[in-house]
Order: sequence, then structure tokens, then C-alpha cells
Amino acid sequence: MQPRVFAVVTAVLLAALGLGAVLVTDWTPKPATAAATPADPAGPTAAAPGSASPSPTGDPAVWTRSTLRNKLMSEMDAADPGVALADLDRISKAKPYTVRFCHPIAHELGHAAVKRYHQDFQKVISFPHETCAAGYLHGAVEEMLANSQDPQHDILTLCAPANTGPCIHGVGHGIMFVTKQDIPSARALCDKFPSQNRRITCSEGVFMQLFAPDEEDEKAKANLPADKLAAEPLYPCPEQPSLYQSACFFYAPTFFLSSHDYPNHPEAFAQALQWCLNAQASGGENDCSRGVGSRTMKYNLDREDWAAQQCATAKDAWQRKACAQGLVSYYTVNYTDNGAAGRLCAKITDKEIQGYCRSAGGLSSTLD
Repeated sequence: MQPRVFAVVTAVLLAALGLGAVLVTDWTPKPATAAATPADPAGPTAAAPGSASPSPTGDPAVWTRSTLRNKLMSEMDAADPGVALADLDRISKAKPYTVRFCHPIAHELGHAAVKRYHQDFQKVISFPHETCAAGYLHGAVEEMLANSQDPQHDILTLCAPANTGPCIHGVGHGIMFVTKQDIPSARALCDKFPSQNRRITCSEGVFMQLFAPDEEDEKAKANLPADKLAAEPLYPCPEQPSLYQSACFFYAPTFFLSSHDYPNHPEAFAQALQWCLNAQASGGENDCSRGVGSRTMKYNLDREDWAAQQCATAKDAWQRKACAQGLVSYYTVNYTDNGAAGRLCAKITDKEIQGYCRSAGGLSSTLD
């Protein structure tokens, strides 16, 4: 074949092949794949809208407070609180980082349930409500007392006859709604409980509410006077009656951590232990350090060993031990099965902190 004829034939064949490729190729635009984002040092990074594909169950790859809250509220509207709480329990156990916000979401479910059932409290609490440290029960009690015509009577009868600790704790939260965050008035209402143990449990709800006044808003901080804090970093704990000081010092780190933007500044946990030393003059340093351990575990439940490492930063052994006790206290409140403490301690690599963990959990001093 002549070179010129060969070139012409080749060009015709290439053109035909190119046309065929155009006809069989799918030219539909494909959605862009989001680039991986490095994890936030303080925990999982929330994905931007559309950047994470749903799981086979239809759940998003990464839950945020708002997406989880909206899902559960929709489930409760479509069915009942039991369905929503069961799903919350499933999700919080499958995705431990959601524990950072599952308690306040459970609070919201409790508030909504009281409204739905027209303040029929027994109906509201007829659903299993232990998940996320009984946040649903706390929210329900808050809503009941916020609408009470006779709160001084209702605080003593609402939880009867069982008068369980979580319910009385919820009363403490509700009392802060009734008294508009006035601590002396709140203490006076807690004092109406006949036993010292119930008064202390009530105060735990009071001070938790003081230092985290609106758990539905992750940016909310306690409205404490700046001049008082300048003079006393752990205000108002040292001025409380001795019966109520322990609860105040225990929950005070909640305010410190929120004020130091702990999600973006993970060093705030170790700093909180140093801050607790301000309570030495009033004897609250041990309770404060336990509180740091408890909050550290609550906000980092998906990385237990990292949480334990924050306790290890304390200079003195007594404070490392108190912090470890706090780790165990929150872990076993969240995971209520008998093996919870053992699972936690087994994940801690620092041998000293692990030993404190096992002691606090009532375990043998050596690994099984």
C-alpha cells in the first residue's frame, strides 16, 4: 500500500474508534470526593455537609449534636420516647464520642416528653431512661418543676416513693430553674429533704446546673461574676456550707473547661488539674481533681488511654489518684454493666494510673 493511502485509511479508522468511545462513555458528572481531614486533637472532627457518606443503616458517618438531636426528636414524634431512647443508647455505645452531647440531648427528650404527655410524670418515666447517665429523667424533672405551681411541695413528692439518686439529682437541676440560679435559695430547697444523703444528691444537680447552665447549648457558660472569680478562682465553692462543698468543687471544673475551649485546646484538661490546686486552702482540691477526671472521661470517652494520660500529668500522687477515681466514676455511670471498670482499666497503659483505676473500680491490684 502506498504511504499516502495508508495514512488516509489509518486516519479514517482512528476517527471511527474515537466516535465509538464518545458514544459508549458515561459523561455524567460525578460528585467530588471530599479530601480527608486530619482529626482534631481533642476528638473526632465533624464532617462538612455532604462530605461523609451515610452508613448502610442510613446513619451519617459522623454524628453532630444537631443531626443526632434532630433524628431522635423525629423518632419520638413518630413513635414514643422509648424508641428514641433505645436508638440513643445504640448510637452512644457504637460511637462513644457522641457521649459528649448525648446527655444534653436526653435532657431535651425529657423536656419534650413532659409536654407531650401533659405533665403526666409517671407516664413520662415509664420508658427505660438510664441511657446517657439518666439525662432523660433529669430533663423531665426539670420541666415538671419549671411548671410547678407548688415547687416546695413537689420537690419532695415528685420522685416518691422510690426517690432514686438520679431522680433527686434531677430535682437539683430543676430547683435551679425554680430559683433562677440563686444558690442560697436553691440550697434552702435541697435542705427540705429529710436525709443528709438526699440533700447532698440534690446539691449535685444544683451545682452541675450552675456550672453548665444550658446543656442544650454547647457554648453556654456559667454566668459567674468576674470580680468574684478574680478574688476566688473556685467561686462560689469555698463559701458553701460544708455539706455542699464537695458537690460544688466536683462540678467546678466544668466551668473551667468550657471557659478554656477544651474542644480546640486539649491542654485545658491538664491545666484544670493545676487550677484545682487553688482549692487547697478550703480543702476542695481532692473533689475538684476528681471532677477533672470525671469531665475528662466524659469528653473523651472514645479515647480512654488519652484521658488517663491527662491524670498522669499531675505533679503529686494524691492528685493523680483523685483524677483516676473521677475517670472511673464517669465511665461506670455511663456504662452500667459489671465489667465496665475492668474494661476501662485494661485500656490504660500508665501502670500507676491503671493501679488507681483498679482500686477505684473495686478490682484486684493486678490484671487478671
